Amino acid sequence: MVKLFERIEDRPTPSAVYNWRVYSCAIVAATAAIMIGYDSAFIGTSMALRSFKTEFNLLDKTTKEFGNISANIVSTYQGGCFFGSLLGYPAGQLLGRRNGLLLASLIFCLGAGVMLAADGARGLGPIYGGRIVAGLGIGAASNLTPLYISEISPPAIRGQLVGMYEIGWQIGGLIGFWINYAVSRNIAPGTTQWLVPFAVQLIPGGLFALGIPFFVRESPRWLISRGKREAAIKNLCFIRNLSPEDPYIINEMNEIDIQVEHDRTAVGSGFWAPIRHLFTTGHLFRRMLITTSLFIWQNGTGINAVNYYSPTIFRSIGVTGTNTSLLTTGVFGVIKTVLALFWCFFIIDRFGRRGILLVGSVGGAISMAVLAGYIGVANPAANPTSTLPPGGIAAMAFFYLWTAFYAVSWNGTPWVVNSESFPGAVRQVTQCLAATSNWLWNFVISRATPTMFLKMGHGGYGVYIFFCLMQVASIPFCIFLLPETRNIPLEEMDRLFAQRNVWNANKIVMAELRREHELGTRNGPSYLKPSASQEQIEHASSKDDEKV
Repeated sequence: MVKLFERIEDRPTPSAVYNWRVYSCAIVAATAAIMIGYDSAFIGTSMALRSFKTEFNLLDKTTKEFGNISANIVSTYQGGCFFGSLLGYPAGQLLGRRNGLLLASLIFCLGAGVMLAADGARGLGPIYGGRIVAGLGIGAASNLTPLYISEISPPAIRGQLVGMYEIGWQIGGLIGFWINYAVSRNIAPGTTQWLVPFAVQLIPGGLFALGIPFFVRESPRWLISRGKREAAIKNLCFIRNLSPEDPYIINEMNEIDIQVEHDRTAVGSGFWAPIRHLFTTGHLFRRMLITTSLFIWQNGTGINAVNYYSPTIFRSIGVTGTNTSLLTTGVFGVIKTVLALFWCFFIIDRFGRRGILLVGSVGGAISMAVLAGYIGVANPAANPTSTLPPGGIAAMAFFYLWTAFYAVSWNGTPWVVNSESFPGAVRQVTQCLAATSNWLWNFVISRATPTMFLKMGHGGYGVYIFFCLMQVASIPFCIFLLPETRNIPLEEMDRLFAQRNVWNANKIVMAELRREHELGTRNGPSYLKPSASQEQIEHASSKDDEKV
């Protein structure tokens, strides 16, 4: 029988480590994702409201013209997020994870406030400008939040805690999908109807900004790297709920000390040193290419086409009427959120990362293939009916099946893998590049989707074929290039990725760690283990570097 709540540990771990403090730090930091999820859900459905189109004189636009305007409104946000993710590196490096997140939250609130100045007289300018500014804050937070959570997490629940980021994303999306359905049913058409969803952004943004000073403790790993050892021990003891004399704290501090000292020796100090080290060290650079490429496949599932243009998606399947489309979108949000919770608490740390990505790709590809076949044959957009025919009902069932496969796999897993795959010396740089990769491909898909539906076959059936093939292509990528990272301590990721046997790398390293802890138990303090030999890791990696 599967033990859903079993924790697989790399070392004996006191139960006090799994306490409310580490969860509260992670949950508050993950509030940033509520703002991201809300935007991805509300903006597309807001633009579908007749009151929004009337306010900005969009009713007389052609389908192509309205598609271009929609793409511009959506993509300005992604553009801001792209550059914001890059700005997150200096913010986190110089100010710390905690203060960097606080700065990001304030920038977002400023941008959200600017959007509220838009009306028929001023035009769409404040929305464009506000979305760029809000995107800067969100991009920085998308860099810093997974990084911070991974640095404070015990290995056995690291996937679950980083998964809080994805849960926040889905909660925000759920609210965003339903807010427009609520205003369309309960607020008369007019400025207030479309403005309320824009104003709601300030609620999670304000809560995020207020929660950081009270609940988020600075990362002990960052404090050690800045020479603030006493503050690091204090924060680590608070987060772990243990005393400074506890062997677990001593062991963890030893590992952090050794890793930071190694980083200073091998990488150097200074703002540019980690960047230079990443791009000139072959095995790290290849690892970065592998992990950041996960966002190509994540966006290749079609998720952001659905998030930002759900009315277009459902119209292509045959769903008609604004309210019906908004209701269908809301159901999509409910399924995704519920299953994301299941992924976070029962799947990611129990079944690992790579296996669930493979399951998601297979199930998602089959579902998209069925949708492409139905739309290509029936062309429901050109043959509208008052109710969905049996074929349309089956197509909707496969759409929701695709949603289920995505929610428990590609939804949040790429963020978990990227947050935990690199040593501390370059982790902030690689997390910055991961966030940048996410927003780059997010931008590409959101900008291209309206044109794809116009150009790729009647009803856009070719769009579904494209997303199907992208998910098929992700399968060999995961099998041959991505090792399983579950349960491996952050300080041992070099050892994991140095393994030539990619498929069994996790089992090999976990067995080695357990043997080392057994030796440490016999020869030293009960929790103290010899550190992973950096020389051995670098020697193994240098053989690969010679081939670069």
